[in-house]
Amino acid sequence: MFFDLGGTLFSYRDVGRWTFSALLASAKKLGIDAEPRDIGRAYRDASNAANERFVDQPYYLHSDLFRETFTLFADRLGARASQDFLDYSIAALRAALVGNMALRPDCLDTLRALKAKGLYLSIVSNIDDDYLMPMVADSGLDSILDHWTSSEEARSCKPDPGFFHLALEKADCRPEQVLFVGDSPTHDIQGAKGVGMTAALIVEGDAGPPLQDGREPTPADHEIRALSDLIALVE
Repeated sequence: MFFDLGGTLFSYRDVGRWTFSALLASAKKLGIDAEPRDIGRAYRDASNAANERFVDQPYYLHSDLFRETFTLFADRLGARASQDFLDYSIAALRAALVGNMALRPDCLDTLRALKAKGLYLSIVSNIDDDYLMPMVADSGLDSILDHWTSSEEARSCKPDPGFFHLALEKADCRPEQVLFVGDSPTHDIQGAKGVGMTAALIVEGDAGPPLQDGREPTPADHEIRALSDLIALVE
């Protein structure tokens, strides 16, 4: 069983609150005195524009995506993004997410139950190593999972098939043997089914996944509301 990271094993609940604190600090770094709603709108517009430029690329570093986002963010606030501002903002965003994003409440117990059934468990995540590695280590996932792979290591970003093939190679298994669990119709469901895996979409209220391509989503084989639903699904 392969898992996405953010929005799947880790919850996106309250993610907006943490990132908004980082945005306020970034605006202050620019010397911008704007209403919070205008700062939020500027970042949302910048993020959407940057996503459109990156979503169809088979590989990119998220640090480059975030750099583009904060460059556009500064522009929308009427400022110019210096290198110092970009370095500061990217680090602030990373600290906000890595330091605050929490595992779903049923994550560890579910993974342990799946592991006890003899399943091979791994993470296949569209994120850079400086996010993935501390999140896996600090959460205790490293004591349960068989492997974890970032898009930076794979030099491929979901839904590009290269990432899935690398994960299959690490697990020494065939696509039809794998259930891929993720929250992104574009990255996880489309990508996994494209290489022949079964796919389960996990849904969490209104906290939708980032970097969707806006196309008609590929339907999942299963839809779950909690990771613990996977235990009955496997049985």
